[in-house]
Amino acid sequence: MNCVDDFRLRLGKRELVPIMIGGMGVDISTAELALEAARLGGIGHISDAMIKTVSDRRYDTKFVSVKQKRYKHNVANVDKSEVKFDLGDVAEATRLHVQSTMEAKRGEGLIFINCMEKLTMNAPKETLRVRLTAAMDAGIDGITLAAGLHLGSFALMEDHPRFRDVKLGIIVSSLRALQLFLRKSARTGRLPDYVVVEGPLAGGHLGFGLDDWMKHDLRTITTEVLGWLRQEKLDIPVVPAGGIFTGTDAVSYLETGSAAVQVATRFTVAKECGLPAKVQQEYFKAGEDDIEVNGISPTGYPMRMLKGSPAIGAGIRPNCEAYGYLLDSNGHCAYIDAYYREVALHPGDKNIAVWDKTCLCTHMRNFDCWTCGHYTYRLKDTTRRLGDGSYQLLAAEHIFRDYQFSKDGKVALPD
Repeated sequence: MNCVDDFRLRLGKRELVPIMIGGMGVDISTAELALEAARLGGIGHISDAMIKTVSDRRYDTKFVSVKQKRYKHNVANVDKSEVKFDLGDVAEATRLHVQSTMEAKRGEGLIFINCMEKLTMNAPKETLRVRLTAAMDAGIDGITLAAGLHLGSFALMEDHPRFRDVKLGIIVSSLRALQLFLRKSARTGRLPDYVVVEGPLAGGHLGFGLDDWMKHDLRTITTEVLGWLRQEKLDIPVVPAGGIFTGTDAVSYLETGSAAVQVATRFTVAKECGLPAKVQQEYFKAGEDDIEVNGISPTGYPMRMLKGSPAIGAGIRPNCEAYGYLLDSNGHCAYIDAYYREVALHPGDKNIAVWDKTCLCTHMRNFDCWTCGHYTYRLKDTTRRLGDGSYQLLAAEHIFRDYQFSKDGKVALPD
């Protein structure tokens, strides 16, 4: 029987272990986690979600407090249209994080950055251009375009000197989404270097409807994408993602034409992961019934998370002056509407609950939105229970090598 190590991912002239760790924000896929993947010969991701918050936390910058002070006068205003990001600050925060990570890289692997289109930041096109180009300026190996169709993203980058050098990929959840992307990007004369096909069992935001995600499955979508690419004679590596829990799961895709796999859920309980240790214990303890797909994200995408997430039902005031990453081009966010609706319905109440939406920026920043993959309930089976009843955290290297070398559906426990 084959194991993942019997295969290799070829990206240009590079030959890699066909394991890609997905980009989980905000700083859940840390630099440390990405660096381990690269050291071991695979691909790691950092995320540019709420990049100024990440910079403040890691590099002692003051981007968030400066923005908050600049717009302090607007805190009580429902209209957030004047709350803008300083593009220079966005570029500097991105450069700091990418450059610091790339300077620490060792090994033969690569480090990519996950870039979500749905972070519209009250100036979707302008801020996305800055995020993409700043990452390239700072030496990132590759960019994975996520959370959106990204129909214009290649055009935003095409004048950059590294546009044809950096590895560029797109996450899709259907063949149609890939076809749209390729059609719109064709005029740049550049194909993506890889396509991540993300299925309905993935964690966080999903590219399916809230009512029909369960009607789809990763293998069917992956097969459709592979078949169409062969038909069109397009040599683009396909990387399935979402619900690939063991090395044996991964091999079943590699044997049928996929070039690599993207995995993330098992790394949420790695020592190198950015989640606080007490939150990681919640992931370990979760049963299958403790996980749900809901519609509380202001992005409009369904999200999978633990039902016990403090973000669910929280009624905090919108924090757009400090954050505001989900403000659309008119300065609007669905949580603002939901919050002020509840304020109007409960005048005088100090503590209100908002159940249909959440202030995603604040709760992701505070690690209170516990997004997770479908198989999170199996994490407890990948480790040992300690004497105090808690679960042993795992080294990223242990998880990576278990994917790489395991067979027969087995999962190796830590020493």
